[in-house]
Amino acid sequence: MAVMEVRNDSRGWLVMWLEPLGEDRWLRPDETFRVRSDYHGDELAFSLTFWVDDDDRSAGIENVAVWIERGDCYAEVTDRAGNLVECGHQRPDEVNRRWQAALADAHRRTAERKAGGEAV
Repeated sequence: MAVMEVRNDSRGWLVMWLEPLGEDRWLRPDETFRVRSDYHGDELAFSLTFWVDDDDRSAGIENVAVWIERGDCYAEVTDRAGNLVECGHQRPDEVNRRWQAALADAHRRTAERKAGGEAV
């Protein structure tokens, strides 16, 4: 089994994206999550990608993607105590509302295109 720890050393939120699934988990300052893969080979099981989004950074949010390179892409994520950490863990309510509004808007635009006879 391959295990990697992700620790938030910043003073704000760290969003850990589990890829290729696109799942988000939010770490508070000094919080650590463990990502476990069923992979037992000699190649690297994970890779990391960091990026800067100016809007996120101004809101005190940093981003890191943990890419599952080998093994089952449904890796297990736990906290230090071994508790399972699911997608959306600690996602701020404001972010949830913004993402839900964007999703509703996308559905509305798709419906309007379909009603207008446009290909989607």
